[in-house]
Amino acid sequence: MSVKAAAPWKALLQKSVAQNSSLPQAKYLQLATVRPDGRPANRTVVFRGFLDDTDHITIVTDRRSGKVSELAANPHVEVCWYFPDSREQYRLSGSMAIISQDSSNQQLLKARQEAWARMSDAGRSQFLWPHPGQPRMPDDEALFLQPAPESAGSAAPDFCLGVVQVTEVDHVNLYTNQRRVFSSQPAASAAAAAANDDIEQAGLQWKALNVNP
Repeated sequence: MSVKAAAPWKALLQKSVAQNSSLPQAKYLQLATVRPDGRPANRTVVFRGFLDDTDHITIVTDRRSGKVSELAANPHVEVCWYFPDSREQYRLSGSMAIISQDSSNQQLLKARQEAWARMSDAGRSQFLWPHPGQPRMPDDEALFLQPAPESAGSAAPDFCLGVVQVTEVDHVNLYTNQRRVFSSQPAASAAAAAANDDIEQAGLQWKALNVNP
């Protein structure tokens, strides 16, 4: 993974995260994917930080979840993230790569394991539960009561790290009524990299444009 200077929107986002750090809900963001039939699918996920020193946003997910199969067919995503204290909204578009235990990239496997170690006991336990979205069966109730896996042990087989390679950011501040759009070129290369489990940082050049809110 090559590294370049941080994207111009990253410092703004980090400042917003810091300003809203006292609010537990400020770490939650909305992640939209595309279903096979073209309909949007949206859900709330937890921000798990940036990938190392890159501008890539990370989350965690279950390999059995619907979003993983959706991303395999279409890696394009959009994140919507609102910060109540500073009254800011970020819409971050790009592509998401799913890093599973089968990844061949050792650096990404290391990041996956580190994300597992940072999870709470309750969070790690969820990856031992029955298949998400399937009917709840009486025989499966004991699976919800299993002790949490150790943080120092290997990540659960179904635990995945999701990495969003951002190619466009729409930022609006409702206090100042200012809106700025950051766009990058070439955006298409990020989608191709995500589809091939290849997280690449170099090659994006950013421009910013002030627009009407």
